[in-house]
Amino acid sequence: MIKLTAGDIFDGQKFLGADRCLILDDDGAVSALVPRSWAGDGIIEVEGWLCPGFVNTHCHLELSHMQGVIPEGTGLPVFLQTVMEQREIPAPELVQEAMAKAAAAMKAEGIIAVGDICNTAASIPFKTQPGIYWHSFVECMGFIDAAAPRRLEHSLAVLARFREKGLPGSIVPHAPYSVSATLFRLLAGMENNTPVSIHNQESASEDSLYRSKTGAFLDFYRHFDMDISAFGMTGKSSLRSYLPYFAATPRMLLVHNTYTTPEDVRYAASLEQEIFWCLCPNANLYIENRLPDVKTLLNEGARIALGTDSLASNRQLSIWEEISTIHRHFPDIPMASILQWATLNGAQALGISATYGSFEKGKKPGLVQIHNGNAKAYTI
Repeated sequence: MIKLTAGDIFDGQKFLGADRCLILDDDGAVSALVPRSWAGDGIIEVEGWLCPGFVNTHCHLELSHMQGVIPEGTGLPVFLQTVMEQREIPAPELVQEAMAKAAAAMKAEGIIAVGDICNTAASIPFKTQPGIYWHSFVECMGFIDAAAPRRLEHSLAVLARFREKGLPGSIVPHAPYSVSATLFRLLAGMENNTPVSIHNQESASEDSLYRSKTGAFLDFYRHFDMDISAFGMTGKSSLRSYLPYFAATPRMLLVHNTYTTPEDVRYAASLEQEIFWCLCPNANLYIENRLPDVKTLLNEGARIALGTDSLASNRQLSIWEEISTIHRHFPDIPMASILQWATLNGAQALGISATYGSFEKGKKPGLVQIHNGNAKAYTI
C-alpha cells in the first residue's frame, strides 16, 4: 500500500487541499482518499500538486517526423496542402524514431491516455507497449462521392490491423471539407463505432465553403485538381451541415472549434448525443494565430476536453502546455476547471472513465506531479 500527500491534490474535479492523503494499492489502483490524520504512518510527501494522469484526446502521432517543417501562421488550407505534399519521407525508420520519441515524451509528462488520429497502421508498435492507453481514430476522407465506398474499405482494412492486436479504435471522418455527403452517410451508418471524432471549424473558410461555396478551400481543391462541381452548398455552417448525419451516434468529439459560434454551440447542445469539444490551443495559434471562443463554450455548458494535435502544428505534445496556454489567455477560468478538461472530461470523451480521469476507488488513473510550473509523471 502506498500513501501520498502533496501541497494540494486535484481529484479530477476539484482541489482537495494539503491535508489529504491518496492511498494506492500496490498495483496503482486507488484504495482511498482520506484526511491525512486518518492515514497513519509511512506517508510520502510530494512537492507541488498531485493530479490524475492527463488524457490527450486529439493527437497525430504519425506526423511526429514533421516537427518544424511547416512555418507558423500559414492558415489551415496552406497547412493542409503542405502536410499532404511533404508527409511521406524517404526513410521510414525516421518516422518510427520520431513516433517513439514523441510517445516517450507524452508518457514522461504524465499523459496516460491518447485519442490518436491514424491514416495507417504504422503506430501499432508503440500502442502495444504498456504505459499509455491508445484509442486509434482511423481517419477516413474523400470529397468525391463516387470514391466513398473505396475510401471506407481502405479505412476498414487499417482498423482491422489495430483490432488484430486487441487495440481499440473507430473509423472517423477527417473534416467537413474533406468528406463527401455519401461518405458521411456511410460513416454515420456504421454500428459499434464510438466515439466519433471530427476536425471542426478550424478555419473560417470551412464555413464559407458550406454557406456559399466560396473561400480558400476552392484554391486548395484546384491545386490538387479536384472536381467539386457536385458539391452543393447548404447555406448553413459546416457544423449544422454535417452533425445531422450523426443523429444516432451516441458520443462525438468535435476538435479545434476555432471558429465555432455561439449559435453552433447551442445547436449542438440541442441534440441528444453526448458532445465533447476538444481544444488544441497551441496548434490553433500555430496554424491560424487564433484561439477558440472558450468563454462561449463555457457559458453554453459545453463539455470541454484537451488535445495537442501533431508535431507538425505544435512545438510539443504536452497537455500541460495546453493547460498553461489556456490559463495565460483566460486567467479568470479556474485552474480546477482546466485540469478537469485534461483529466476526467478527456476520459469520459474516450469512454474510459471507469479506469482513468479521477482519483476514485478502484480506478488506475496514473499520477502527475505539477511543481514549479512543470508537469511530469509521478512514479513510485
